[in-house]
Amino acid sequence: MRSCQAVKENGEPCRQAPLRDGDFCFWHSPDHAKEAAEARRLGGLRRRREGTLSGAYDFDGLDSVPKVRRLLEIAVLDTLSLENSVACSRTLAYLAQIALKALEVGELAERIDALERLVAPRLEKAGKRR
Repeated sequence: MRSCQAVKENGEPCRQAPLRDGDFCFWHSPDHAKEAAEARRLGGLRRRREGTLSGAYDFDGLDSVPKVRRLLEIAVLDTLSLENSVACSRTLAYLAQIALKALEVGELAERIDALERLVAPRLEKAGKRR
């Protein structure tokens, strides 16, 4: 497999695939320098915007049930602030459906954790007897 002929700032070779008819990837191609610079600029703007929105909404990802619930709360509140319409009602119904599923998953996770806490000492004792 071909790879870009450029060397990164840290001295390592670029491992991106080169453009079809060239030796360099999009990011290192002299013919695409303006487009690559604009893409980098927009990426920086997006990261700053994400940081601002994360702070404004007190949102920091989707890697836990409480964080997913927080996103649903944000979506519901934003939807409730819209003008009443069929589309708004459908969106709220959909969000309610998703919220119920998130609550169910969260409840099941809590129940499994409780059961594991109860069973763990018994498993440890059974393992010591062997």
